[in-house]
Amino acid sequence: MTTWAQSDKPIRIIVPLAAGSTVDAVARALTPSFGKTTGHPVIVENVVGAGGIPGTAQLVKAPKDGLTLGMISSNHVINPGIYKSVPYDSLKDITPIAVIATVPLVLVVHPSVPAKDVKELIALAKAKPGTLNYGSAGNGSTLHLAAELLRSETGIDIKHVPYRGTGPLLTDLIGGQVQLGFVSISQVAPQIKAGQLRALAVSTTVRSPALPDVPTMAQAGVPKYSFDAWISMVGPAGLPKAIVDNYYAAVKTSMASPEVQRALEGQGLMAMNTGPEAAPAFFQTELAKHQKLVKQSGATLD
Repeated sequence: MTTWAQSDKPIRIIVPLAAGSTVDAVARALTPSFGKTTGHPVIVENVVGAGGIPGTAQLVKAPKDGLTLGMISSNHVINPGIYKSVPYDSLKDITPIAVIATVPLVLVVHPSVPAKDVKELIALAKAKPGTLNYGSAGNGSTLHLAAELLRSETGIDIKHVPYRGTGPLLTDLIGGQVQLGFVSISQVAPQIKAGQLRALAVSTTVRSPALPDVPTMAQAGVPKYSFDAWISMVGPAGLPKAIVDNYYAAVKTSMASPEVQRALEGQGLMAMNTGPEAAPAFFQTELAKHQKLVKQSGATLD
């Protein structure tokens, strides 16, 4: 057995986003079973700021002993395009362990918008170019890029209104200050049910169990559209294969537990369970896709 396996030292999981975020919720749901399976106590630590860059910078510099891991999101492959300087390579400086879950988004419109489906929304936007506003959680956010992909796939002219986070965005979406936007399903399911927002399509290639009556974007008339945020467990580059394999097995065990399944469903997530063999190619594809969208959008941050 390796030294790390014999050790009773805690595993530190860095979450480079705020407590209460979707990524944080998944990390904390996974921790009890993951710790039990690996035989280590597990500590989740939030290191916030600059789209997750400071926390990830700590992760990539950590010893390759398996005692420091990270739980990252799609921001990881967006940041190189929108920040002038990122102090690590998003591909070379990490070891992917598992892509845990995808975060389906839903395109919603305020009830005042006279479009009952995506085709009607596209027709409305083309009839009145530049008059519809869409909100996002900020320049370069997944919500911004999801709308940018819709814009590029359909050729519609809609104006971007960036907010400082999802909270203010939701307030103005419900209030009608912005007409449409992409939002994670868990954050707007109650408002959709109450009729405060109208759901037109989900961003993923399959329908969401949380909104079974809402079509995918492809089903709604945008055949090449596919976009989702995701959550992944990673380690620093060069993490030994024995550790990676052991941790992936622990993730699979944890994902099968009813507690974790309930936590994922509660956040509107869909399990992915992509392992260390397939994860590097997944990261490469996602980096290329998101960098193209960032460039199209012109989004930049200091």
